[in-house]
Amino acid sequence: MMEFTDERPVIGITMGDPAGIGPEITVKALADPGIYKMCRPLVIGDAAVMEQAAAIVQKKEIRIHPVQELSEACYEYGAIDVYDKNLADLKGLELGKVSAAAGEAAFQYVKEVIRLAMEGKVDATVTNALNKEAINLAGHHFSGHTEIYADFTGTKKYTMMLAHENLRVVHVSTHVSLREACDRVKKDRVLEVIRIADQAVRNLGIENPRIGVAGLNPHSGENGMFGREEIEEIIPAIEAAKEEGICAEGPVPPDTVFSKARGGWYDIVVAMYHDQGHIPLKLVGFVYDQQQGKWEAVAGVNITLGLPIIRTSVDHGTAFDQAGLGTANELSLVNAIDYAVKLAASKKADRIPD
Repeated sequence: MMEFTDERPVIGITMGDPAGIGPEITVKALADPGIYKMCRPLVIGDAAVMEQAAAIVQKKEIRIHPVQELSEACYEYGAIDVYDKNLADLKGLELGKVSAAAGEAAFQYVKEVIRLAMEGKVDATVTNALNKEAINLAGHHFSGHTEIYADFTGTKKYTMMLAHENLRVVHVSTHVSLREACDRVKKDRVLEVIRIADQAVRNLGIENPRIGVAGLNPHSGENGMFGREEIEEIIPAIEAAKEEGICAEGPVPPDTVFSKARGGWYDIVVAMYHDQGHIPLKLVGFVYDQQQGKWEAVAGVNITLGLPIIRTSVDHGTAFDQAGLGTANELSLVNAIDYAVKLAASKKADRIPD
């Protein structure tokens, strides 16, 4: 038996959509003894689905340990503690298929982990992917995890951060149409996100963050030739941030700002909309091996900033096309757990305001 200390944070991990790859990559991630050296993982989901996933990925040495109370969890390598909600009917569950039943289960796992974190029973939360269509079929009209967390924690000012190695990105807007995203590029919101970005990087231990603020338009508007958002909204936000002592630079043309960040010019980039930030992050984090016909890496972490609790997540979807095959890559989940542990330690050291 491995020797552990009681200093390990408790990390609540949602199983994700039962019909997706979440259960499989959770088993794979928690089959690594290193995870147990740094934290006490607790899966919020269904024990029966996790047992099925363990069989799919052929981890016979791993057993599933259902618990009804947190005091029953053992947090020992070799036994995955599952806070068993018993919501998914295996007989009716079809892997790789969208369903209201699976969406309902996934939604309830998220609600439960938020409750546990708000009550201080877990130190941080990590989410596996849910399917937006499925949760909406179940009657829960949210566009994603970020909005669910904001609603159930009463948070008004928040944003999404994506991270992979030294590339970090936050967003002025996320799950809205591109047309609406342009309309949301306003001075107050851009300034708000710059502030959140500055604090987020400080929480990760970087004392003097350098923030690259992307433009919205090609060439950052070319002095108004291709749009005036930079002149009227983004530059005033950057100037206001500088007055507060924040090291913000820009607007940097969107086609170069991410290469500069990757090269070490910036510690974080403020992107103006969802795909502007997601595409470069996933280009470096998602690696497909064409010869072998499989994903060599699916890496990247999604972190919701501005919440009263810690939430990190995998940076990919439910991957229904891979569900049940046992081949899904767990690296993104491992990285998300690692980030959650670091942020929990930072909060304990009072670097994250309560």
